[in-house]
Amino acid sequence: MAYVAKRCGVKFDPPSIVLVYEDGKTKKMRQRIMPVRNFSKFSDCSLAAERLKSNARHSPYLQGVSLQQLERLHGVLRDRLRGRTLEQSLAELRPDPDQDLNKLSDEELARRKAHMDVLFERNRKRRDDPDFVYDLEVEFPEADDRGTCSWDESEDGF
Repeated sequence: MAYVAKRCGVKFDPPSIVLVYEDGKTKKMRQRIMPVRNFSKFSDCSLAAERLKSNARHSPYLQGVSLQQLERLHGVLRDRLRGRTLEQSLAELRPDPDQDLNKLSDEELARRKAHMDVLFERNRKRRDDPDFVYDLEVEFPEADDRGTCSWDESEDGF
């Protein structure tokens, strides 16, 4: 690969994706600004990310950048066009463990599930990993340590 992506970010005025990469031949750090054209607050972020990644001018530079990361960056740009601040957009990207996922829209639920899949794959232990243990045994606390739930007991006492 001729280019190694180091950092990726957004620029709000004009709306652009900024890529900091290392040129494989010269070993110099460079910056590439890729304008996001025909993008509005109603645009589909996944389609815009695919379009940018498959663009003939930008695709050699974006080989090391995942499509999910480009989708997140386009989401930040779309949120800015909708009037949200950067802090609000970034807070939305972090999952809230107490949030009820049943109340989310289908699009938001799909985005959260994709994020959970990425986290699962990142934390997954494979046979090739140095700290992989085939038959891992874990001691769980005894039943006395755990509290009982009200639904464990019926009104009849059984």
